[in-house]
Amino acid sequence: MSAFDYGDAPVPVRGDIGAAHDRAWRRIACPGTWHSGEVRVRIAAETRNAKSCRLCAARKDALSPYAVEGEHDSLGGLPDPTVEAIHRIATDPGRLTRKWYEGLLGEGLTPEEYVETVGVVCTTISVDTFARAMGLDPLPLPEPVAGEPIRVRPASAGQGAAWVPWIVPGDAAEDELDLFSPEHANIHRSMSLVPAEARGFFDLVETQYLQRHQMRDFANEFRAITHAQIELIAGRISAINQCVY
Repeated sequence: MSAFDYGDAPVPVRGDIGAAHDRAWRRIACPGTWHSGEVRVRIAAETRNAKSCRLCAARKDALSPYAVEGEHDSLGGLPDPTVEAIHRIATDPGRLTRKWYEGLLGEGLTPEEYVETVGVVCTTISVDTFARAMGLDPLPLPEPVAGEPIRVRPASAGQGAAWVPWIVPGDAAEDELDLFSPEHANIHRSMSLVPAEARGFFDLVETQYLQRHQMRDFANEFRAITHAQIELIAGRISAINQCVY
């Protein structure tokens, strides 16, 4: 039996959500494209740890996060720029800047490692937030799977309007076309520099939100609440999190 059956949740939980969370946890544990399974699990653990970081709390309260200096309360085992990326993404994503991102690159983090880190952080937060919403404790993180990352950069990726390189739909190889929505929305190409991470994250997104073909099918309702109710909740959460996308 999967740990994500959610049989002890106070309300019924769709089986496909538990299955998607199980896939997400397995994905975090396995070697990725640029990080080993051990590093990926450490990133997930550091994501959870960031909420108790005193530096992050002080920065969050400051008019500008760049006005507060110090060291993160980290678990250790990850390079400093990776820890900085995890903590800022997890605690203050609305005030990230391109200069901040370029500073991470200057400290040795590569764009590919950054994108994969973003994917693991966001996956961890998504699954943990669901558990918290259900009134449940977050599940233990998975044990890392041994092996080496493949370290293959898509040949079609290039620098464009985003901070990170990405794949433009017109340049995508045949096996990369699934990375894009029919409208080629930027949100779907945002992590295309690491295709496996993009696929895994949007597998989770589409299960918890709506499948791509369902988003603009306003003649049919696919969830227990309507399109309009879903977007009302999404809009409110985006405003609280200062997400201006």
